[in-house]
Amino acid sequence: MSITIKENFTTKASEPMKILITQPRPESEKHPYFELERKYGVKLEFRPFIILEPIIAKEFRRQKIDITQYSAVIFTSRNAIDHFFRLCEEMRLNINQDNKYFCINEQVALYLQKFILYRKRKVFYGADGTNKSLFDVINKHRDNEKFLYPCSENQQDNEIVNWLKGHNCEFDTPFMYRSVSADVKELLSNEHFDIICFFTPSGVRSLLDNIPGYNQNGTRIGAFGNNTFRAIEDAGLKLDIKAPAPQAPSMIAALDKFLEEKINT
Repeated sequence: MSITIKENFTTKASEPMKILITQPRPESEKHPYFELERKYGVKLEFRPFIILEPIIAKEFRRQKIDITQYSAVIFTSRNAIDHFFRLCEEMRLNINQDNKYFCINEQVALYLQKFILYRKRKVFYGADGTNKSLFDVINKHRDNEKFLYPCSENQQDNEIVNWLKGHNCEFDTPFMYRSVSADVKELLSNEHFDIICFFTPSGVRSLLDNIPGYNQNGTRIGAFGNNTFRAIEDAGLKLDIKAPAPQAPSMIAALDKFLEEKINT
């Protein structure tokens, strides 16, 4: 189905443009995603494309990593934060109050308030949500730090790993959870979406697991993060909406910018 972008953002069948967000639906109706719906008359649908399975303490111990021996932790997602503190609780570990936390963006950094007393002198984040801005922050504080970079068993950011290696940082990348493709075959087979937004390479893999040989057929694709960009390109798909980007630090901002540009064309 081709798309005709007019002021009310309708398709040729006079239906609202449909945007699939491959994440859980936000709990609050005041969430900025719903502001996009009201602003542009589009219809958003939320469906997680991946299921996260925890790596339990018994399995984690096989990695022979002592979390208490690290003075700094790198977080690139709220999932990583959740599973880091879950494992610490399972193993009854006391985390040093002076530990430093380096986060990919402000939203991830603020999420730490759920688990720690948030103090600016120990929580740092990149200015624009890119790896480069994260590296700039880490570089200012990396002397005498021992870094822990928690990640998924089947997904880690090699750019971050390579940067830590290249700057002779002492670090480990423990696996604390794993992602499994969710069953979204029925959704993708029965509905057409004008835009699909992805946030991880695992989400892109889930698309291909559910619909092998997926044909984009005019659907616009949005992605968050360099690794997700690469996963989409490696799958032979066309990427239309990127975040973070200048003036678009989040997927919400990128969608807003994309829709605003289309309404003026």
